[in-house]
Amino acid sequence: MWHFHCDAMVRNILLLLMISCLCASAQQSRSADVRSDQFSAVWIAAPQVNLNNYGVFHFRKSVQLTVLPEQFIVRVSADNRYQLYVNNVAVACGPQRSDPGHWRYDILDLAPYFKKGHNVIAATVWNQGKHAAWAQLSLQTGFWLDGKGAASVANTDTSWKVLENFSYVPLSNAMHIIGPFEQMYAQRFPWGWTGEKFDDRNWRNAVETETAMTFGKGVANGRQMLERNIPMPEEKSQRFNSIRRVSGISIDQDFLKGTKPLKIPPQGNVTLLLDQGTITTAYPELLLSGGAECKVTLTYAEALYSDKNGQKGNRNEVEGKTIRGNQDVYILDGGTNRFFRPLYYRTFRYVEIKIENHESPLTIHDLKSSFTAYPFRERARFSSSDTSLKRIWDTGWRTSRLCAYETYMDCPYYEQLQYLGDTRIQALVSLYVSGDDLLMKNAISQFGQSEVGDGLTQSRYPSNKKQVIPPFSLFWIGMLYDYHMLGEDDQFVKGFLPGVVKVLDWHRQYVNKKGMLSKMPYWNFIDWPKEWPWKGDENISGLPASALTGNSAVLTLQYAYALNSAAALFRSLGRTAEAKSCAQQALDLNTSTYAACWDPGKGMMADSPEKTEFSQHTNVMAVLSGAIPVKAQKQLLLEIEKNPDIIECTIYYRFYLVQAFKKAGLAGQYLSLLRPWYRMLDLGLSTFAERPEPTRSDCHAWSASPVYDLLATVCGISPLQPGFKVIRIAPEMGGLSWIEAAMPHPKGEIKVYLKREKGGLTGLVTLPKESSGEFVWGQSTIRLKAGTQKINIKGN
Repeated sequence: MWHFHCDAMVRNILLLLMISCLCASAQQSRSADVRSDQFSAVWIAAPQVNLNNYGVFHFRKSVQLTVLPEQFIVRVSADNRYQLYVNNVAVACGPQRSDPGHWRYDILDLAPYFKKGHNVIAATVWNQGKHAAWAQLSLQTGFWLDGKGAASVANTDTSWKVLENFSYVPLSNAMHIIGPFEQMYAQRFPWGWTGEKFDDRNWRNAVETETAMTFGKGVANGRQMLERNIPMPEEKSQRFNSIRRVSGISIDQDFLKGTKPLKIPPQGNVTLLLDQGTITTAYPELLLSGGAECKVTLTYAEALYSDKNGQKGNRNEVEGKTIRGNQDVYILDGGTNRFFRPLYYRTFRYVEIKIENHESPLTIHDLKSSFTAYPFRERARFSSSDTSLKRIWDTGWRTSRLCAYETYMDCPYYEQLQYLGDTRIQALVSLYVSGDDLLMKNAISQFGQSEVGDGLTQSRYPSNKKQVIPPFSLFWIGMLYDYHMLGEDDQFVKGFLPGVVKVLDWHRQYVNKKGMLSKMPYWNFIDWPKEWPWKGDENISGLPASALTGNSAVLTLQYAYALNSAAALFRSLGRTAEAKSCAQQALDLNTSTYAACWDPGKGMMADSPEKTEFSQHTNVMAVLSGAIPVKAQKQLLLEIEKNPDIIECTIYYRFYLVQAFKKAGLAGQYLSLLRPWYRMLDLGLSTFAERPEPTRSDCHAWSASPVYDLLATVCGISPLQPGFKVIRIAPEMGGLSWIEAAMPHPKGEIKVYLKREKGGLTGLVTLPKESSGEFVWGQSTIRLKAGTQKINIKGN
C-alpha cells in the first residue's frame, strides 16, 4: 500500500502528486549510455530473512545534491515487485512480469523529483511467497537500482537501509490464483517513511545477495536481465458512480464527489455499497482520520448474487442480492490523514465498505480509485446506422482494455493469466484499435520462451503452474501469422520459425494410419459448450469425447489449419520447400478426415468416425482448414447455425465461426451472429463474459472479438500482403444503410465512409501513404491508391 502521513494543508497537493506521477509519468529514458552490458549495482535484500517467504520490505537511500542534475538515469527492478519513490512522490511501479530467464528492468530519469540538498530514494518491495499469483515467477526477494555516472551514487549496496514491514498479513482470494489480498495493521506501519525527514537510524543495512547479470551472460538458474519492452501502465483518477445501498448512517452524495467528508460517530457499524457503473481495474484509495481500532473491510465484486438462487442475474440490480468476493482489511490506528491503497490493483464494479468496532469518531475524507491498465489508445472508431453497435464496440473495447496490463490476461478478476486462446483474439483487437503491437510481440515472445521439453508451448505464460494445451500451441502459430500480415518486423517473425516447426512436428508424431490424430497427452481443450462441461479435472473438460479416444475431427482439422498458416509463413519468407511440405500435410489431413467423418445424411462433419456426436466446432474447422469443398461451405455453415441438435460454439469459439462465415462468403450474415453479445448487454453487463449464463467471469478477453470484426468483417478491412502493405476493403454491411470507420495502420490511418444508394454504394476511402489496395463490393473490384478516393458503384 501507499501510506503517507501528512497534515491537512498538504493533503490535496500530495494526493494530486501521487496520481499524476505514478508509472506512466516516470519519464522512462531511452538514453544509449545506460544500455551498457555492464552493471555496477548488486541485488540487495533485508538481512536474516527467508527470501522465499511472503514479505513486504522498505528500502531507503539518502542522496546529497549540491547541484541539480539534468538527468539522473537509473535502471530499477525487484523480485517480486516494487514501488519507487523520490522525496515522498511515487515515481514508478514494476517490474514488467516475466520469468527469471528474461527478468525485466525499468529505465527511469529521477532528476525531475530531486531538489538541492538532502534527497531520499525509497522503494517498497514485496514477495508474495507461497501466496504468489500463478502468473508471478520468482527467484527470491530482492531489489536492484543501477545508475551510470553521477547516478551511481544511488546504486544498491549495503549503504541502503531496509525495514521489514510486519503490518501486512496476506489474505487468500476467492480463486487463490491472482495473489494475496491484504490485512493491514496501521499501528505497525512506519508512517512517513518515504520522506526526507523520516528517522531511519534504527533500520538495518541491506545485504548484497546476487550479482546483476545481463541476458545471455548469467548462470542458467539466475536472473537474465532485459530492459522493459512495453510501456509503463497508465493510471487515471476516477470516482464511483453511485452509492447503491447504505446502512448505519445517512449519507450525502457529495461525499462521492470528494467535496464533503463522511463523519462516522463511534460505536456503530456502517456499510456502504458503491457502484463504479462499469467493471474497472483500479487501486482503491481511502483517506481517513481517527477511528482507532476500527476495522474497515473492502469487498470487491464484478456483480452481486441473488439471495434466492445464487445467480448473478441482471448486473444493474442490487435489491435482494448479496456481495461476495475478494477482500482487503484495514485496522486503523486513529492517526490523522492516513492514506490507504493496496499494493496491487483490484478488479470491481461493486465495492462494499464495511466499518466496524470503532470506539472513536472516524472521518473518511475521500474515497475513490485510480484506474490502471496497459496504456492502449483507442485510435480506431466505428459508427453505423444501427446505434446499438456502438454499445457492442464500447463494451468490447472496455473488456479488451481491462484484460491487458503487463501481459494480456484471460480475465482481470479471477486469473490474470496470459492464455494463448484468449491472447490471439485480444491481440487482433488491440492491433486493429490501437495500432500498438508491443504487447502482441511480447506475448508471442513469452509463449516462444515457454517451450516445454517436447516442443510445445505452454498454454499460459508466464505461469508458475505449468499447463499445456496442444490446440493453443497451434493457435500460437496463427498468432504469429497474424502479426506477419499486420506488423512490419520480418526478423522478429523469423526468430520463431524453429518453434513453429517443433509444434508441428509434435503433432505429426500422432498422425495414425487413418490419417487423423490419435489420442494425445495433455489437455486438448476446445470450448465450453454445455455438453463439454467442467468435470473437476481439466484433462477431460471442455472437449469432445473423441479427444480422449483419438481420431478427433476438430483436433485433426485444427492441425491442418495451423499447417496452412505455417505454409503461408514459410512461403512468404522464402522457405519454399517447407511451405510445400506443410501444405501437402494439411491436404492429406483434410482428405482423410473428410473421408472418415463426413455424414452425407446429415450433410455435415461428425466429431469422429463413429459419427455419434456433431458440433459446430468441427464443421467450423473443416471450413477454415479447407476440408470442405468451396461450393459446399455456405450450405454447411447455414445448416450448422440453425440446427438445434448440434453442439454450439460458445462465445470464445464464435470467433472462429465468424472467420469460417467470412471464408465461405457469408460475412454479410455477421450481424445476426451477435445475439450472444446482445443478451449480455440485456443482462446489464458492462464488459463481455467468459461464456453464456451462468458465467464465472464477467470480463473475459476472448469475448471482445466483435470490436475486431466490426472493422475486419463489417468494414472488411484486412491485409492482402504481409506487413499490411496492400489493403483489402471488402465491406459486408448486412442490413446497415451506412458505416463510417477508421483504424490505425503502420503508415498512417485507413478511413472508410460508405452509404447504400439505390441498390448501389457510394462513399470515400482513404489509404495511408506508401500503400495500395483494392475495394471489393459484390462483383465490382476497384483499385485503390494512397490518399482519398471516391467510391461510386451503381446498383443493378
